[in-house]
Amino acid sequence: MMLTLNDLLKMREEGMPIAALTCYDASFAALLEGAGVDILLVGDSLGMVIQGKGTTLSVSMEEMVYHTRCVAEGASRAFIMADMPFGSYQENPEKAFSNAAQLLAAGAHMVKIEGGLPMVETVRFLADRGVPVCAHIGLTPQSVHRLGGYRVQGKTEVEASRLLNDAAALEAAGASFLLMEAIPGELAGEITESLSIPTIGIGAGRACSGQVLVLHDMLGIYPGKQAKFVKNFMIGAGSIQDAVRHYVDEVKSGDFPGIEHTF
Repeated sequence: MMLTLNDLLKMREEGMPIAALTCYDASFAALLEGAGVDILLVGDSLGMVIQGKGTTLSVSMEEMVYHTRCVAEGASRAFIMADMPFGSYQENPEKAFSNAAQLLAAGAHMVKIEGGLPMVETVRFLADRGVPVCAHIGLTPQSVHRLGGYRVQGKTEVEASRLLNDAAALEAAGASFLLMEAIPGELAGEITESLSIPTIGIGAGRACSGQVLVLHDMLGIYPGKQAKFVKNFMIGAGSIQDAVRHYVDEVKSGDFPGIEHTF
């Protein structure tokens, strides 16, 4: 039976950690959900791990629709979340809705958009029209040039206060999930406690409602620099399926992320 948003909200309420991984094709969709992954994130990270680019900025709407459709063909149980690529939602809420509708038509159950307060009206516009939204704060890769690189966010009191305000405003606007990337674990815990919606962390400590990693990172096959929050689950695993099961088990038990993966 396919996981629904209500199922995931119930998991959050019952304190059951949510396991998510990025996914870009039908074969891995079937493998990942067979190993117990709850959410398949069709990430614009495909620009880096699939296309070999240095950032996610070149990924097009057409490419996101294509990969979402591929993942949906291979999945029968997992909840599918799809990234809105750079330029597909920042201009105005109407354009964001038109592009989000394409991803839902391709098989996504939720879209993810990056940004805090500037995205509040877009989140509200989408949510009011039936589009489930995961907001994304902290390190937002589509803003890599403005941020000056892939740097930890929320380390100062001012930055932490801003992220707390962003999270509250995005939930109030109708966001159903909040993804937090590369922020101090203590701050992520404070934000999680302040919200009634699930939080998904990537480099945000174990206090989040769930965890996500880029598939190629957790399998140790991405040739780029490995972030502090990444763990190679292929080490000691006999197969890719075993590695994914180990990841799911460690997320569910709270063993991952460890202190060594937390800012």
